Amino acid sequence: MEQEIQKHSKIILFYNPNSGSGVFKNNLDYIIGRCQDAGYIVVPIRAAHGTVIADYLAEVSQRGIEAEFRQIIAAGGDGTINVCVNAMIQHDIHLPLAILPAGTANDFAYYFNLSGDIERMMDIALGHNYTYADVGKVNDRYFINVAAMGQVVDVSQKTDPTLKNTIGILAYYLKGLSEVPNLKPIKVTLTTPEKVYREKMYFMVVMNGKSAGGFKKISPDSEINDGLLDVMLFRNMTLFEMPGVFMKILQGSHSSSKRVLHFQTSSLKIESECDLPTDIDGEHGEKLPLSFSVLHNRLKIFTLEDNMGEEQA
Repeated sequence: MEQEIQKHSKIILFYNPNSGSGVFKNNLDYIIGRCQDAGYIVVPIRAAHGTVIADYLAEVSQRGIEAEFRQIIAAGGDGTINVCVNAMIQHDIHLPLAILPAGTANDFAYYFNLSGDIERMMDIALGHNYTYADVGKVNDRYFINVAAMGQVVDVSQKTDPTLKNTIGILAYYLKGLSEVPNLKPIKVTLTTPEKVYREKMYFMVVMNGKSAGGFKKISPDSEINDGLLDVMLFRNMTLFEMPGVFMKILQGSHSSSKRVLHFQTSSLKIESECDLPTDIDGEHGEKLPLSFSVLHNRLKIFTLEDNMGEEQA
């Protein structure tokens, strides 16, 4: 028994002090205290920039010490979680992952209905309930929630970080609306195992989760562990039609619109003669062509309720 406790006696804590309003760093002592009270040694890693997370997990892999850790706790927004998951896959780390949502939108955490209260976050992180989650792959990178392309979906890249941290999700909406007069439809070809689509589109998203950029219902029927990606393409439309489609996006009913192409697939290739802006979990994405696939049930996420048996079946 003592050997088993020794094997899993540590917790890796990756935290981004700049995520969201930065309030997380004020709770760092509380988080470490909760872990220590539960009998674990915390290895805190400040992951504000660069390759800190990847470098540390590379060391864990090279030294063969993964068994010393109970889990990874990642505190930050979707960008921080994305970096952590990419590093885990790159270095073949299979530790369970606890998420402390501390960013602006926290779309990945939203899927699991994780609490915004720090005490409840730690109850979940130190608990024993898990849910499996798929990871999307686009070219040589991985994404947890969404890959997007088009003239609107790079909003998070253009929005001033100070503005995002001050007024939150509203900043995405305001910036997105400012782009509307500049929109031009782009020809794309989407190739799946089931069908080839040739479309003119304004923007599109390839979803693993349900929400993106603070839009809570952009893909309301997505399941994060079904082995499939949800593709949502917004077709060429007039300026007069845009407000109606925008309202449907807010309501989560846009997939029924004739101006929206929606389908599920396990793999996808996107091609275009144009150089489209792309975005992966809120960060600059890859250049076209894009090839998508799914790593089914690659992550084990700490959640409020245990869903492991149901999702393994």
